[in-house]
Amino acid sequence: MTIKEGVCTNPIFFAIFTLSFTFFFIGGLDSSLVSGITTIRPGEEISFADSLVSQGGNFTLGFFTVKQTKYSYLGIWYIKDSQLWRVWVANPNNPLNDSGVLTIDSSTRILKITSRGRTVLNISDQVAANNVTATLQDSGNFVLTDHENGDRILWESFDHPTDTLLPGMKLGFSIATGQKKNWSLTSWLSDYFPTSGAFTMNWEPSKESGQLVIYRRGERYWTSGLLRNQTQTFESIPTLSGPPIRYCNILNYISNNDEKYFTFSGLNGSLLMWMLTPNGMIHHGANSLAIGPVDFCYGYHQSDNGCVVTKLPECRSSDDKFVQKRATFLPSNAHGNYDDNSSLSLSDCMERCWSNCNCVGFNVNSNGTGCITWTGKLEYQEDYANTVPIYVLVRGNSSRGERWIWIVIAVAISLLVLIFGTFCYLRMGKRRLEVEEKRREKEFLQELISSDNFNNANDGEDDGTEGHALKILSFASIVEATNNFSIENKLGQGGFGPVYKVTTNPVE
Repeated sequence: MTIKEGVCTNPIFFAIFTLSFTFFFIGGLDSSLVSGITTIRPGEEISFADSLVSQGGNFTLGFFTVKQTKYSYLGIWYIKDSQLWRVWVANPNNPLNDSGVLTIDSSTRILKITSRGRTVLNISDQVAANNVTATLQDSGNFVLTDHENGDRILWESFDHPTDTLLPGMKLGFSIATGQKKNWSLTSWLSDYFPTSGAFTMNWEPSKESGQLVIYRRGERYWTSGLLRNQTQTFESIPTLSGPPIRYCNILNYISNNDEKYFTFSGLNGSLLMWMLTPNGMIHHGANSLAIGPVDFCYGYHQSDNGCVVTKLPECRSSDDKFVQKRATFLPSNAHGNYDDNSSLSLSDCMERCWSNCNCVGFNVNSNGTGCITWTGKLEYQEDYANTVPIYVLVRGNSSRGERWIWIVIAVAISLLVLIFGTFCYLRMGKRRLEVEEKRREKEFLQELISSDNFNNANDGEDDGTEGHALKILSFASIVEATNNFSIENKLGQGGFGPVYKVTTNPVE
């Protein structure tokens, strides 16, 4: 199944953007770059002083040196990118600390990097025939081709992405027989070290479409949500649906028996790229607009920006976060801890501090690796003279510990209210029973007073016969004899009611 629905549908924007960028790109392009070398053959070399230039003048391949580390690498970058982001690096984990060259071995036809005659890295691994070339294409793909076997591609850089996805590159996997491939991005360790970092980004297909997933040290970290075909965006990347990005991207996913992958395309010459940063973010284009997670993923229980929910440390709250500040911790209250381990990145330092309940801030060393963490009291002072901001813990309205106290208080109050309510309910029930009993007694007495049978009980029967032998007293005589049912005259109470003694003989 192939889905390809573009968003570059605004004809006015498309025309203006295309004309303006074409004028800028072609009119401002150095003619010497356009006519530069695009291909090398067996025995030829590209040294530090040389470079390959794609035929259309879009990309350059050459060596570059990171001044902060003095290490050198072979990479590819957009010619017109003023920031010179390296969209591909051949030797991220095999840096050069001396001069080097790129060449196709004359005997094996293997593409390799050497330094002073020593092989540093075999880029390709297939021995080929004589007629082999390595060409930098205008898409940014560096391709090794065997021309004696139907221009068969022996190796290509698009099959070995580093931290950047270019238009036409694939993110996903191939399951074709004999061609099993996996395409994923791997972040740099820091802005100065192309060494493989903490984050990887994969494409995970589903029945409907698929989603981008970022892993941190092998653990699921962030998800884009499913690709929406109609709006051409992801659930957790709403930025893609807004101008001007939506007019420059065509998002595609391919799903068939041989391949399942995500790719994108856009306007020619628009310096498009999706870069996975050392901090686990996704930057779009040469302007480095963040379109993925724009902050650290803390694992809050309610995450709406794609961050994967994880269990929070007991001392952390969903209101807590780290904020960059030009500040200095007070030495009397916070202690600095230094770890110069060059394999640690900024995200590792954040995780280390987040998991330590005593940690109140962190940073990395000047080269972007290693950790500095501060433990102690969260007290610092603003220091605008400090040109290197540090990450300071900022607490919300309540910490997790404070919230637990309030929860305990709320539960205790609820129990007290429940107990008091139950007591009141039982008390009121007893009162209701007493009132009901008195009401029934009163009704019974009133019924006796008004009863004709009661007044005529001692008389003979209507038919002239004598009445029953039971002595029945009038109510008035009973009231008089008991002194109006005085409590002093009450002897007790049985199943039929209270019993009183009489002080006078009741009148018959």
